[in-house]
Amino acid sequence: MQLKDKIAVVTGGTRGIGFGIAKAFLDEGATVVITGRSQDKGDKALAELGRPTTAVFVACDATDRTSVDVLLGDVVARFGRIDILVNNVGGATAFAPIAAMDDQTWEQGLLFNVTSAFYASRKALGSMLAQKSGRIINISSVEGKHGKPFIVQYVTAKHALNGFTKGLSKEVGPEGITVNALCPGLVVTDLVTEQAEVAARSAGITTEQFLEQYAAESASKRVNTVEEVAVVAVLLASDAGSGINGAMISVDGGTAAY
Repeated sequence: MQLKDKIAVVTGGTRGIGFGIAKAFLDEGATVVITGRSQDKGDKALAELGRPTTAVFVACDATDRTSVDVLLGDVVARFGRIDILVNNVGGATAFAPIAAMDDQTWEQGLLFNVTSAFYASRKALGSMLAQKSGRIINISSVEGKHGKPFIVQYVTAKHALNGFTKGLSKEVGPEGITVNALCPGLVVTDLVTEQAEVAARSAGITTEQFLEQYAAESASKRVNTVEEVAVVAVLLASDAGSGINGAMISVDGGTAAY
């Protein structure tokens, strides 16, 4: 029970990596507020989690400042504090060459992957700075450590998120708050499968070939699981992870060069 009595917020927690992290936190004794834009998906996630007293869903658009401020303000009003924030919202929103990308599509990627983390972190820090403790975990990507064509928008956003992580850790570390990023490699969730189908069509290959190419880039020659990412999130959220701050931790089977 490494997170007993902790209050955690996981944005985009109704499926995929966010859902896996929420489940792992619950298993370790935390009360977890998961967010998402769909009430139906939230209700389904709560039913799957099966923790009526410690799992809560609140509809929230992580890219909308007002929605985020209301959510996190309500969490503090209800539970008294925020101990852990997982900025999980993000993803590749476009598969296209930069020469053909319009301004709105470019800006959407930054809003989805970076600005959403800024909105949530800024609000959560009000509680964390007052209590002089807290954990912020940003879900980045292996693409935040290297480059890949046709998803330059996503690559740029994840590099920026890693920079946000490093800079913020220096700013709030003296106040007992850690800020770290997890950089998963390919983790096959329903969302990733949807995105892979689009990317594969753009590249003129099958979805299976696209996924095989990603797996071949790793030392392990396989994709990672949600559970393998979630267990590292538990470490970063726990007292045992207090010495880790400003890190970009790869969970990618040995894909990233550093």
